[in-house]
Amino acid sequence: MAEIIDGKALSASIKEDLAAEAKRYEESYGRKVGLAVVKVGHDGASEVYVRNKIAACEKVGVRSFAYELPEDESEEDLLALVDKLNDDEEVDGILVQLPLPAHLNEKKVLARIRPEKDADGFHVVNAGGLMLGLPCTKPCTPAGIIELIKSTGAKIAGKHAVVVGRSNIVGKPCAMLLLSENATVTICHSRTVDLASYTRQADILVAAVGIKQLIKGDMIKPGAIVIDVGMNRDNGKLYGDVDFGEAEKVASYITPVPGGVGPMTVTMLLKNTIESAFRCRKG
Repeated sequence: MAEIIDGKALSASIKEDLAAEAKRYEESYGRKVGLAVVKVGHDGASEVYVRNKIAACEKVGVRSFAYELPEDESEEDLLALVDKLNDDEEVDGILVQLPLPAHLNEKKVLARIRPEKDADGFHVVNAGGLMLGLPCTKPCTPAGIIELIKSTGAKIAGKHAVVVGRSNIVGKPCAMLLLSENATVTICHSRTVDLASYTRQADILVAAVGIKQLIKGDMIKPGAIVIDVGMNRDNGKLYGDVDFGEAEKVASYITPVPGGVGPMTVTMLLKNTIESAFRCRKG
């Protein structure tokens, strides 16, 4: 049976270190690290995520600035708010909660955030830095995935990692981070023919495609580390992209859903914001 990778416990441990860093910043510069969270509309899942992020800020001593905008907020006014936050010296990180309502240009809004305040790591400058191996803010979920894998004590270098999913938020940046750790990486997706022939080769398998229980036990290499990024709701219940009941009989380590990747995403957001605060002072 696989050993469970407890994202909540790892997150709590990292938050202790982040709280110490946040306190050091406040003592050094006379104010708290600040994170602005902007939400447009009333998407239920987004509201939960935003509440979790604000609560996490309070826990580590980061000041949160919450902006809840109406569903019909104009793009002009949203961009004006981003400009205001860019210029606010008490704001070290900016997060615009996705998805945005359909009438708003997501790429344009994210591009408006200054790269040094891009807490999510989605700005094209940070994405380019990740691709080129330059210093940058790393996307939160992929960064959390790397921490989860390392927490097992297993080495990533030299291993074959298979990432199922190619989104700009998880799949692509996760592949880049695994490459930077010297893994050999294969990216699969919804159009991959004979997906199982690839996943069975994976020493490290990251499932981030958004399909309920797509990865079955017979698709997993015995002893593999399995990271399940899926958050699929069905009749009020949450399912991952991996069939947990089957996978835990084959894998050596596996993340649960919920309680695996999710807590680490929020923790990496805080880490990005605190690092941004220190970096801007040095810059």
